[in-house]
Amino acid sequence: MTTLLELDQVEAHYGPVQALRDVSLTVSEGEVVAVLGANGAGKTTTLRAISGTVSRSGSIELAGKQIRGGPEAAAKAGIAHVPEGRGTFVELSVTENLKLGAYTRRDRQVKEDIARMSEYFPWMVERGGQRAGTLSGGEQQMLALARALMGRPRLLLLDEPSLGLAPMIVREFFRIVRELNEKEGLTVLVVEQDARIALRSSSRAYVLEVGRVALTGTSEQLQGDESVRRSYLGY
Repeated sequence: MTTLLELDQVEAHYGPVQALRDVSLTVSEGEVVAVLGANGAGKTTTLRAISGTVSRSGSIELAGKQIRGGPEAAAKAGIAHVPEGRGTFVELSVTENLKLGAYTRRDRQVKEDIARMSEYFPWMVERGGQRAGTLSGGEQQMLALARALMGRPRLLLLDEPSLGLAPMIVREFFRIVRELNEKEGLTVLVVEQDARIALRSSSRAYVLEVGRVALTGTSEQLQGDESVRRSYLGY
């Protein structure tokens, strides 16, 4: 498979505090890769480094091209980031949120893509005029995903999508992500606290520990290694 994303010795800081140390990883075109680890391991910071929302150094390439600058540069390069906490525009309607997701595009197929989103999220058509802030937590997470997809990204970054959601909603969310990957070849890098569902939904995974990559392997290998499960995955 062709490498889409490559991080080489990436470091990141919050002021004087170093959050990432020499993080190197790859994601191939059409692959779903998980990033796991304990709280404070650097998982969220890894996604922020890729999307340019934290001070970082090292090399970050998308399709062989260096990504420099902030979140606007990352978005123009084809990276969509669904942050922890969803980031839904609560005062805007469902449809307005979707249209905002397409702000970097120059084509006129936004209406067609809203219709395409209805294939995965049928309720969004019926409730397009509803204010996003009145949606349930699960619905807001689905809307955040759909809004990110409206930009037709080459790479989707998901940060803790299961946080605060009921298990049934989490399963449905990841089912849709898998369907998008299988049907449309969507490439995904996901940070997830629920190691079980993350490993079931991905082909490979990286385990971070104190800002460094401690382990990497196929999701099947990590699921089957008892010492790995106990030490790093918490079950």
